[in-house]
Amino acid sequence: MRPRLALAATAILLTVPAPALAGEERAFDVEGGRLSTAVPVISRQGGVSISVADAALWNARVRPVRGRMPIDKAIRRLLAGTDARAVRVSTTSWRIERRPAPQRARAAPAPRQTPQPRAREPANDVVAAASETIIVTASKTDLPYSHFAGVVTQLDGGDLAFGGERGMDSILSRTATVSSTHLGPGRNKLFIRGIADSSFTGPTQATVGQYLGDIRLSYNAPDPDLRLYDIDNVEILEGPQGTLYGAGSLGGIIRVVPKAPDPRGPMVQAIAGVSLTQHGDPGGDIAGIANLPVGDDGHALRLVGYMITDGGYIDNPLRGQTDINRVHIRGGRGTFRLEAGNGWAIDIGGMYQAVTSDDAQYADKDAPPLTRRSMIEQPAKTRYGLATLVTMKDWGDLRFQSSNAFIDHRLSERFDASLPAREGSGGGGPNTAMGAVDVARLFAPITITPSRDVPRRLDQHNATRMFASENRLWRPYHDGLGWVVGASFIANRARQDREYAYGPLRTPLPGVTNRITEWTGYAEATTELLPGIIASGGLRLSHVRLGGMAEDVPFDLAEAGRATTASRHETDLLPSASLMATPLDNLRLYARYQEGFRPGGLAVDGNFVRRFLNDRVQTWEAGVRFGDRRLTLLDATLSVSYSRWQNIQADFIDSNGFPTTANIGDGRITSVSGALAVRPSEALTFEVGAVYNHSRVDDLSPQILPVFAAAPARLGRIPNVASHAVRGSANYATMVGDQDVRINGWASYVGPSRLGIGPVLGESQGDYVDTGLAMRIGNERRGLSLTLTNLFDSRGNRFSLGTPFVEGNAGFMTPLRPRTLRIAIDVAY
Repeated sequence: MRPRLALAATAILLTVPAPALAGEERAFDVEGGRLSTAVPVISRQGGVSISVADAALWNARVRPVRGRMPIDKAIRRLLAGTDARAVRVSTTSWRIERRPAPQRARAAPAPRQTPQPRAREPANDVVAAASETIIVTASKTDLPYSHFAGVVTQLDGGDLAFGGERGMDSILSRTATVSSTHLGPGRNKLFIRGIADSSFTGPTQATVGQYLGDIRLSYNAPDPDLRLYDIDNVEILEGPQGTLYGAGSLGGIIRVVPKAPDPRGPMVQAIAGVSLTQHGDPGGDIAGIANLPVGDDGHALRLVGYMITDGGYIDNPLRGQTDINRVHIRGGRGTFRLEAGNGWAIDIGGMYQAVTSDDAQYADKDAPPLTRRSMIEQPAKTRYGLATLVTMKDWGDLRFQSSNAFIDHRLSERFDASLPAREGSGGGGPNTAMGAVDVARLFAPITITPSRDVPRRLDQHNATRMFASENRLWRPYHDGLGWVVGASFIANRARQDREYAYGPLRTPLPGVTNRITEWTGYAEATTELLPGIIASGGLRLSHVRLGGMAEDVPFDLAEAGRATTASRHETDLLPSASLMATPLDNLRLYARYQEGFRPGGLAVDGNFVRRFLNDRVQTWEAGVRFGDRRLTLLDATLSVSYSRWQNIQADFIDSNGFPTTANIGDGRITSVSGALAVRPSEALTFEVGAVYNHSRVDDLSPQILPVFAAAPARLGRIPNVASHAVRGSANYATMVGDQDVRINGWASYVGPSRLGIGPVLGESQGDYVDTGLAMRIGNERRGLSLTLTNLFDSRGNRFSLGTPFVEGNAGFMTPLRPRTLRIAIDVAY
């Protein structure tokens, strides 16, 4: 971190006002009735998460709660006269459990005096991970996890921020089944459970659906890598989620739930850190969070702002530069909640994030560690803007929500496309390892022929605009029944432009614009057929209109391809079904069938634009779950899934050396995943998770057979997903004096994978170990943190793509960030 940034961070921390007192009051208006109906209402109005440990309590009759009061008093008033009690799990989480039966009195010696327990036990500082007592809000019916047939991972927002905010890397380091490419922040693609298509961000829709609350973040753009400040939790649903979430959820969904505005009282939090990277430059981060009640009617405003600088660690001796790959991230988020009365609430929000990478993240395999020889700089810029309007209404047993958003997402990238010097070079001849490109043709509009020893670059610009709207009505699960019906509309426009630049000279390359309009209706219901037997079924009908055009293509070629770019329509029907049985306490067996799809589109192919078709995934899954880590010594999950993937949309290198998109054929994927958590004491928890993926493309499309003719054996597995991965962690929390002490260590192994489809992108990657250790001492108001990542300073190879436009593509690697130490302070007022 530069000295001025460090001084600014310190100054901001020293000028934050005094802490707010606990127990602020909040307005409640909760109807009496069944607990299953009251919990979602009091949870939302109180701004806390509430779980129910005993499923039989869902039918308990509770009292109404009205007026202004602290959340603990509201919950106690709700449960008065019942067999239930409320236990505080953390500052924002409560658990409702059955009250212990009173023991029969008996004669005994007078008990000796024992110390009273602390007001805040160490175990309560650690929010437990997902178990059957947690409500799966991503199910859209507030379904208890005990009734959900599938694999759900819930990550607490405080755990994700512990040790420093790292965006999507925080999620990747905590799950074995989620993987990513590693071009750089704001440029990556995410994959879940082996459903992966390619290394590039092209016109294909993402295979993982990403959501901020109920707002869809993107359609066919890369992961925006939003920073996870002030987040309540993250839910990951594995496997196709087509019935509830539609197109683009072939592998699953990642749903980030931000903290809601809280009218109980003002709050300000500040976080600042300094990081030192071995072999590289220092960095720093600073963030501020504010919650401001507005008036006395339950209105509130919540604001988040942050600045992050990650120091570079890659050297480029060819240009005499060191630590070239510094990354700058700036962003903010705001939400205003309007309590409109009569059960209506309106959230008006927005966010913006800018990511600027000074240079690319890759190095050369055959060079000294952490170096590469590039003739030009390769910066990248990402700009992501989001505006949201969410309307909510409670009608007793029914809920309604309308979620609307406008997204503007822009990505600019530069790739090194220099032509290496050769003796006797002249016009023409091969310029890349991936195919022959006629230089004179590429620069046809220019009257001079460039020399082969001068740097050349390829600039690519992606611009995406999307409007998304979803309206749904649902009955939260209780009394053996829950259901949801909804409709959604999406209009997405994505444009990609490319050009070569050679000094001051530029020449455009063919680009493409894709327009997609999607109308959808869906419904799903969950019912208890017999005691301990839960069944779910649903259906989604989607109608998609596809259109687009070629960009920067000669008029005669555009006219010849007019039929290709004409508007067309697709209709898809996506069913789902599941069954869950509970033969023994804490033992659950389930089976599930689900489908997912992605619409087709247009892709650049040489000087032409051509169509690619929609693809579809069908998945059969079975699994078992045992235990509850909050009630038992251990809990475990195991799932096995088999998927058939038809008309796989994937990117590969065409005969001219450019990435393009096509339907490469059909494939199959078998995935086995499991997780185990052991809690030997209240203060100590061990977790381990693993996944095995076996994939194969077994029916190659005839149109791309020539691409693989030279190396048919390289087709093999579906790319970018490790055949196996393992993650383990240990968490220890205790109290020393009046200070909380927490230590968390983790290690993950990512097995080998392939960069892409075909002979050119068949390079190996992966097969590395990543480690980290984080600790914090303090309390709810102040804390000092220390984090050390990549403990053994290993290199690894996260991603084998550097630039696809120069010779030596086989010699690229993206190393792990070297050993990095971060020291941070946080204060809350």
